[in-house]
Amino acid sequence: MRDSDRFVAHGHRDVFDSELQQVRAGVVRMGELVATAIDWAIRALSHRDLQAAAAVVAQDSKINLAQTELTELIVTTIATQAPVAGDLQLLVSLCHVTYELERIGDHAAGVARQVAKLVDSEIDGRPLDGSGLEQMGERASAILHGVLLALVDLDAEAARRVAIQDDEIDRLYHAYFERTLERMRGEPGRITSGAHLLFAAKHFERIGDRVTNIAEEVVFLSTGAAEDLNP
Repeated sequence: MRDSDRFVAHGHRDVFDSELQQVRAGVVRMGELVATAIDWAIRALSHRDLQAAAAVVAQDSKINLAQTELTELIVTTIATQAPVAGDLQLLVSLCHVTYELERIGDHAAGVARQVAKLVDSEIDGRPLDGSGLEQMGERASAILHGVLLALVDLDAEAARRVAIQDDEIDRLYHAYFERTLERMRGEPGRITSGAHLLFAAKHFERIGDRVTNIAEEVVFLSTGAAEDLNP
């Protein structure tokens, strides 16, 4: 190989590494936006805080924009740098992660949108019990933080541990669903507010599923093997 060819190849790799670093940093920032949205959604629900709910909905627009920009950067990098093998798979997997993060942001916004409906529907200002629901939200927030750390470190074992914790969110969801449904049967005037709480609960349950999907991407990137972490 001529010296000039070596220079071009080296320069090409430097450009790719720079763009890959931008993508990875952007995914982490997007993850932080999503984590904040979940935390605000929990607060909005716990305190029937309409300002916090509005902030979550506004945050969702930022999350959507972040995903659009990252997708464009990933596509441009693949088109102009022509990565192969592991580099290509990393970019494709990170694109999948941004999709899952965007959907998690949608679920957080979905919780927030139930808050205003709850405020209008709860009779006498007396809320139905939401303690189990808040616990679900806190678990969802915790496993999102966990999977983002696993992604940064490409730690397959940490990703598997995160995925296992989704079982607890599922358990909380089913218990909350049955408890709330029973309360709605006993107090017909609570049916509307109970329905809004159940919609919020489903959003938190789906966040757990989306986090598990990210965990599967981490395992694949780390080991090269596809694993179903939510059989």
